[in-house]
Amino acid sequence: MELDVLPGRGGNGVPSTARDALAATSWLGGVSGATLDGLARQSVFHRVPAGSQLFEQAETPAFALFLVGGGVELLGVRGKEETLVELVHATDLLLPAAVLNRQPYLLRARILDEAHLVMIQAETFRRAVATDHSLCLAVLACQAAQFRRQVKQAKNVRLRSAEERVGCYLLGLANAAEPGEPVRLPLEKRLIASQLGMTRETFSRTLAAVARHGVRVDGELITVENAAAASQRFRLDPLIDGIETIHPLPREGTPP
Repeated sequence: MELDVLPGRGGNGVPSTARDALAATSWLGGVSGATLDGLARQSVFHRVPAGSQLFEQAETPAFALFLVGGGVELLGVRGKEETLVELVHATDLLLPAAVLNRQPYLLRARILDEAHLVMIQAETFRRAVATDHSLCLAVLACQAAQFRRQVKQAKNVRLRSAEERVGCYLLGLANAAEPGEPVRLPLEKRLIASQLGMTRETFSRTLAAVARHGVRVDGELITVENAAAASQRFRLDPLIDGIETIHPLPREGTPP
């Protein structure tokens, strides 16, 4: 994996130091400056190019990894077979349970597009979580959001037909885009298929069925030809499709 330290000002609004990146993370807003200083002193800020493998499943983490820019694919692996478990976007912690429990990663991590990471020495991170109540609450909130995302994913796969899963996925992407902007699939079709709990062949066949209800895919481009028909057939559910945000509990005695 190629890693580049960012010594100067980051581009595209990305902070240029580990301390700045931690301070810019909204859900760490209740953590004291002294704790953030201590974490930053034992960390490095890295830029990792697209396609790089960040870590392998079964590795024991040496760092806590804050994703502060870009996206990361979390993949289950058996032999040469990969399945996408989750696509993680900034800002988030990558598989913090493995770090906190000193256990091996259960998944492989691969950079989707250029990512910016604050890499904090694992023991420093564990000690800070154990001693700083506000940081502990922030990490707890992060893990709660991650758990809820996985429950929503399980509901999506188990409660919807293949056609509904694909249609809701495409409609969600289209609805999240700016009006008038082209909407492209964010991943290879084989990875989207695995995330939606189906084979690549089933996904391709299902695209034809979804097109009859007003959502079409040509290559990587999504076109909503009949928004009313698509919304009627593929009903988005906030308890399945809603975005999960991270909201730490306030410390006792502080306003929410």
